[in-house]
Amino acid sequence: MDTFRKLKSYYLPYKKYFYLSTVFLIFVTAITLIYPVILQITIDEVVRKGKYQYIPYLSIGFVLIMAVKGIMTYIQQYCGDLFGISAVYRLRNALYKKLQYLPFRFYDNAKTGDLMSRLTADVEGIRFFLSYGIAELIRFLLLVGTSIAIMLYYSVPLTAVTVLSLPFLLVAVRKFDRAVHPAFRAVRKSFGRLNTKVQENISGIHTVKALSKEDFEIERFDEFNTDFREKNIFNANIWAKYFPLMEFIGNLSVVLLLSYGGLMVINGRLQPGELVAFYSLVGFLIFPIMNLGFIINMFSQAKASGERLLEILEEPEDIREKPDAVRNVRFRGEVEFRGVTMKYTGDNQEAVEDISFHVRPGQIIGLIGPTGSGKTTITQLLARFYEPQKGEVLIDGRNIKDYSLYTLRSQIGYVPQESFLFSSTIKANIAYGRPDATMEEIIEAAKRAQAHDFIMELPDGYDTVLGERGLGLSGGQKQRIAIARAICMNPSILILDDATSAVDMETEFAIQKALREVMKGRTTFIIAHRISSLKHADEILVLENGRIVERGTHEFLLQNGGLYRRIYDIQYRDQAAVLQTQTE
Repeated sequence: MDTFRKLKSYYLPYKKYFYLSTVFLIFVTAITLIYPVILQITIDEVVRKGKYQYIPYLSIGFVLIMAVKGIMTYIQQYCGDLFGISAVYRLRNALYKKLQYLPFRFYDNAKTGDLMSRLTADVEGIRFFLSYGIAELIRFLLLVGTSIAIMLYYSVPLTAVTVLSLPFLLVAVRKFDRAVHPAFRAVRKSFGRLNTKVQENISGIHTVKALSKEDFEIERFDEFNTDFREKNIFNANIWAKYFPLMEFIGNLSVVLLLSYGGLMVINGRLQPGELVAFYSLVGFLIFPIMNLGFIINMFSQAKASGERLLEILEEPEDIREKPDAVRNVRFRGEVEFRGVTMKYTGDNQEAVEDISFHVRPGQIIGLIGPTGSGKTTITQLLARFYEPQKGEVLIDGRNIKDYSLYTLRSQIGYVPQESFLFSSTIKANIAYGRPDATMEEIIEAAKRAQAHDFIMELPDGYDTVLGERGLGLSGGQKQRIAIARAICMNPSILILDDATSAVDMETEFAIQKALREVMKGRTTFIIAHRISSLKHADEILVLENGRIVERGTHEFLLQNGGLYRRIYDIQYRDQAAVLQTQTE
């Protein structure tokens, strides 16, 4: 029950629905247990004594009782569903909120399909148990307890004989519980992996088709699907093995009842109507105990689901802001790194090591170096997507940890290497970081990003609804909308992480020309592999293996003859070769 205790803050606020459901469940159970008593009275007091004139009244009374039971059952089930639905509504919101605030470190290893499985199938597992499973457990306790009490009233010896097999039934139920819980957890995990595979395949369908890997993907999916099938078959085998055993043990009680009860009727120690009532009560006793396996089934699913959900809810939020964090200040744009070292989780080598530099407000800083040298890591540390293990990052002379996350990130315009666009209008995508932007400001941002012309050529212009991840636009068009989104924020600090890598040379030149106007008065970091994208920077930092190995202006670094010069020679030698080929 530890899992459900940890989740209590999500269902306790709706306990009134649970209490109402329980009250009506008690009434429904009480009415259910009247049936055997009515049968006993009908046989012993009416039929055997020839009082047939009471049969119509008993029939009418029975119909009225069934009508009342139907109404109460409706209210009980409705309140139970309200309890479960309301609780998982709160739980799903909490999970989604948690996912928004979890750090990049969590998403470095998380699988999208698995997370989707947790927010759908696992949440539904909890809902089903809250709405139905708990009610069934209470019904079980009420039926078993009250049935035994009524049976004892009719005959203590017959009750003792009838319940002889029940301890064996409880042992079987307990073993079933121990076997089925790990099986269900394995099913949930396998389903998460299957979901992840489907999500990855759909997201990368263009790559699959371009490389003619359809058959390979089908085989890979079959592996995951086979694993999911085998986990379900193993689970079904447990159910198939234990349920007949529980049914057999339960039916032994019926055999003992009919054998010993029949003798008691023959000897005049029990009335026939009481034996019939006893038979009905044994059904109310045995079938709930057999149904206990189904309840345990639901409980095991809910427990396995709850454990997976708690893994998210209890995941530590490494990036936290202070209670007295600075808010509502406008950055001047002064940036300083002091001996910053950072290593990603699971990596043996530092991503950046002992990084130190100072940037004055309005300066343009270029970052260049081989893949994996730490360029993007530096900008992610500036936006506090990760925390350094050593050193500190400062903006305007203050550690970035002193600022609220909103104050920090709302003033950093970030254009990543892979631009992500939402399934919404182009207008909404550009204004995503600043929803209060006017249409004039949105258009101005698009013009500066060289996006306005192609947007106006679309059927609905700025009201064009994009497909998933910007489907329908070219890579360059998506990148320009992402740049427009960053410009629209009017940031104090602008980060361009290889922002023009997806556009052609002519468009890159036009964007860079427009960005020079945008960069005026803003501290700008430009990550690029093309030297042409950053040679105008006030200072260029050359990185290798997580360290700054060179720094200076374009002209200084060319004369220095180091790594920057080698990169320059390689790029311009290739360009010269291309031009010579075109000339020939």
